[in-house]
Amino acid sequence: MKTTAFRTLVLGTPWRNLTYCVIETDEGISGVGEARVLGKTHTVTEYLKDAQRHFIGHDPFNIEALYRRMTLLDFGKPGEVVYTGLALVELACWDIIGKATKQPVYRLLGGQVKDRIPAYANGWYTVERSPEQFAAAARRVVERGYRGMKFDPFGNGDMELERPEFYRSLDLIEAVASVAGTRAQMMIEMHGRFAPHQAREIARHIEKYNVAWVEEPCRPGDIPAMGRMRNHTSLPIATGERLYGAMEFRELWATGYVDIVQPDITQCGGILETKKIASTAETHSVMVAPHNVGGIISTMAALHLSLTLRNAKVLEHFNDFADPHVKKAGSGYPEVVDGWFPVPTKPGWGIELDEEFIKANP
Repeated sequence: MKTTAFRTLVLGTPWRNLTYCVIETDEGISGVGEARVLGKTHTVTEYLKDAQRHFIGHDPFNIEALYRRMTLLDFGKPGEVVYTGLALVELACWDIIGKATKQPVYRLLGGQVKDRIPAYANGWYTVERSPEQFAAAARRVVERGYRGMKFDPFGNGDMELERPEFYRSLDLIEAVASVAGTRAQMMIEMHGRFAPHQAREIARHIEKYNVAWVEEPCRPGDIPAMGRMRNHTSLPIATGERLYGAMEFRELWATGYVDIVQPDITQCGGILETKKIASTAETHSVMVAPHNVGGIISTMAALHLSLTLRNAKVLEHFNDFADPHVKKAGSGYPEVVDGWFPVPTKPGWGIELDEEFIKANP
């Protein structure tokens, strides 16, 4: 089997463009990949045109060779654009492999470890930054059956918060905690904003709540800052969504600073590279909660990956609360039921893309 052609499509939303890559083969089987990259959608689609020699005319089963061609055989050091483009192609290849072998992808990656995967909600708090509005929004999440919810209460804070904003943020967390209680854990998103002293102060104030983790408390890749945070809180720390490829995770492993790692399939070069990151995390007793801001394909891919991981913790999900129209981009979406993703059974990703819908919603 050889790949023969590809095309890209873009589904628009107010804040995230979802890019699809459809790859055709000489045996009539096609596969679909999907990725989200903020502010660089056009750059990624143009990159694929430049790099198509690396993935058109090749055997889609040879994933390792694909990775080598796209990250090593071009002289420049790969970054966000290259890894996102690679992920689009790699996920499409796995869809082809699954269809060709008549197997769901997780069965080709070591098989199923989990019977189902817990989901946590994101994108649910696009409301006024008041305790009353945050509590009402959190109540809708819990009523939908979710056992976890992530939110960023910190507005536009950078390095440290002005005192009024600091206390306002704590009030928002308290409001959500009053709803979550013991029914749902809170994931506190810091978006890499804070200097260690500010992250530590926030952590001290919220340790009394049911907090699953604090996420990206300090600048991505600033390992010393993470250590200054780690040594002063008992709260679990999560990070990793803005690290690209396995090499950028290397410095984390020996430090002991991180409890949960969050590689993003669409920014780490695809599902196989992300599985390698997750397997390395397991050797350091670190759990994995894949970062997922995706639509129908990359959410499904993250679910397939999580099913194969012994150290999988939980999977992020936006599409019940933010831009639910993205589910209409195809059939076969894995809906969350009572807080859990079910196990998919169809070959490949098991999703039929609706290209006309995507073209109608650029």
